[in-house]
Amino acid sequence: MLLTVAYVLTGLVGAGIFVIGLNGLRTPRAAAGFGIPGTPVGDPAFRSWLRVKAVRDIAAGIFTFILMAGATPHLLGWFMLAATGIPAGDALIVLRSNGPKAIAYGVHASTAAVMLVATAILLLG
Repeated sequence: MLLTVAYVLTGLVGAGIFVIGLNGLRTPRAAAGFGIPGTPVGDPAFRSWLRVKAVRDIAAGIFTFILMAGATPHLLGWFMLAATGIPAGDALIVLRSNGPKAIAYGVHASTAAVMLVATAILLLG
């Protein structure tokens, strides 16, 4: 039962980052919601960098799905632990940029927390 919960959480995280990537690729201005104040989403060169990030988000979602389909729960757990550094780092970046704490904690840190829960279940279960 707990392993199913971990897989559902992992799938939601994978799907979420995949959709964020698709949205960022299609509409890079959507990255303004990331939480860094003064993000120059109107600058065409910066939008290109946002598309680079979007492609990486899509790939991260695909990596997650591949590991869910073919890896052991233990390996998936190690992957999730490593990947938790992404939203945790994002939260720190938003906070250090004097961005909204609601975004830093409510989006990025809460995602990292969900990922840690899934990690614990996958590694200990």
